[in-house]
Amino acid sequence: MPVTHPMRLLSRSLLVLALALATGSAGNAATTFDARRPSLTGSFLAGQQAFSDLRTAEAARYFRDASEVDWDNPIIVERAFIAYAANGDIGQAVLTAQRLLQLQPDNELARLVIATDAVKQRRYAAAAAELETLGTNSFAGITGGILRAWAFAGEKELDKAYAVLDQIGGDGLGDFLVFHRALMADIAGDSARALEFAARAHEVDPFVARIVEAYSRMLGNAGRFDEASEVINRFETEGLTHPLVDIVKVSIGAKQRPGLFASSVQSGAAEMFHGIGVALARDRSIDMAMVFLQLGRYLDPNADVISLVIGQLLDANGEHEAANAIYDRVPATSPMKPTAVVRVAENLDALGNRAEAIRRLGNIVRANPGDVDALSVLGDLQRTDERYADAAETYTRALEIVGGDKPGNWRFYYVRGIAYERAKQWPKAEADFLRALELRPDQPQVLNYLGYSWVDQGINLEPALEMIEKAVAAAPNDGYIIDSLGWAFYRLGRYEEAVEALERAVQLRSNDPEINDHLGDAYWQTGRKLEARFQWTVAAHVDTEGNVKARAQPKLAGGLDAAPVPEDSAPVVEEPATIVQ
Repeated sequence: MPVTHPMRLLSRSLLVLALALATGSAGNAATTFDARRPSLTGSFLAGQQAFSDLRTAEAARYFRDASEVDWDNPIIVERAFIAYAANGDIGQAVLTAQRLLQLQPDNELARLVIATDAVKQRRYAAAAAELETLGTNSFAGITGGILRAWAFAGEKELDKAYAVLDQIGGDGLGDFLVFHRALMADIAGDSARALEFAARAHEVDPFVARIVEAYSRMLGNAGRFDEASEVINRFETEGLTHPLVDIVKVSIGAKQRPGLFASSVQSGAAEMFHGIGVALARDRSIDMAMVFLQLGRYLDPNADVISLVIGQLLDANGEHEAANAIYDRVPATSPMKPTAVVRVAENLDALGNRAEAIRRLGNIVRANPGDVDALSVLGDLQRTDERYADAAETYTRALEIVGGDKPGNWRFYYVRGIAYERAKQWPKAEADFLRALELRPDQPQVLNYLGYSWVDQGINLEPALEMIEKAVAAAPNDGYIIDSLGWAFYRLGRYEEAVEALERAVQLRSNDPEINDHLGDAYWQTGRKLEARFQWTVAAHVDTEGNVKARAQPKLAGGLDAAPVPEDSAPVVEEPATIVQ
């Protein structure tokens, strides 16, 4: 899609700022940065650091202080505006955006926020006019175009709305826009056209929870309960679940019309911000994702699914207390509340109180034995706490609930297999890994773990190497899987190939003690003893738990021959986080 990423636009401003700090000028700004004014420079730099850490409340405060000193500098005003928006202070963001447009009339993000406020207040004509001049070469411009279409929908001018979407569709957003055509038609009461568009969206993405929920709602509202059930069953057959889909399933099962997916223009436009925000988060544009998600929550404060995504982004940046504040605000009556409660318990572990996290999760599953999400997180924490037998039992309970025969159930077999393997119950572990691969034959984490385990035991060596190579092909930038490949070569005595693979792994995961230790062993076997000692030194230095350091010390003293024979080890794995849909 030929668009200019919003972060590129921001980085240009930061480059101007850097030059300003170095030379004392602010480019075309009417005022200049003066290093002798610590309240200005200090506040700005503190705001930059806070924003990069996603401490948005602090960032907004620092940038506010800087803007109060220099209200005429577009760089400062822009950063204050973005920080306000990312923190959810939309009213203040609107006021700052108005000032920013006086300084930078072509700032698209500022116009988008002002127009969002107009849509919130049902001033649809004003919103459409505000967005009329936006282009389609940035996320802000494209989003503004879709919001303009929603503004026309608010004016009950669907033809104009669809015409705007037609202009945007040429940029590769056709499938996303079809979904929003469906929502617009549904709100307008044109159920026939809504179902037509929703069917097209579902055909493209049948396993996206939001599309499944919307389409099954539309079918149910039309009295087509059997078709709605088929849509939900197809979703669940993949082992997928979502609390909001579960709500619709109950209504459909009772032959009751489940109600609209989006009941207003505001909630429909909020869903647009939600979808784009999730896409930006997956693209690791976290700050812009926060801005878009907060705009969605501003339009629809009851969209708890958006709150959970915001909480997840805060979690991913280590802001667990701020995330818990978001989760705590989810109403007890919300279908998303159980998920929020599980996330709070999970964060207790991240904050250093694993015992309390496990206790709370235990209480949750006792109160609701069918809560698969709580069981999954509980099992993961028990496994991390090396309570492998308890973890295996917890995963078994989850498998009993989900059935264990759907493709999406592979993960429970995989993690239970890890628990069994760590508990020295290899036959059970191997059976679970093989079952996981029956459900998902190309899953790289399972291929890696089983292949590595076979190599480490000196069994099934050729099939094991093929598995690991297949895992590397599926995840070529996963340093842990490439480490497994290198260690497999090492165990097979193919030391030169081991060095090549392990050097790649170290490039990807330079501070992982296991990988550095493996590379040191491989260097030693190829006669590169000085480099081997360097890698062992690095491994011992970066090891925070002590296991690798204890293994490396004898090798540093007397070489590889002085090291004790290693016990069977397990591959290092990293499970990717999943953004709530």
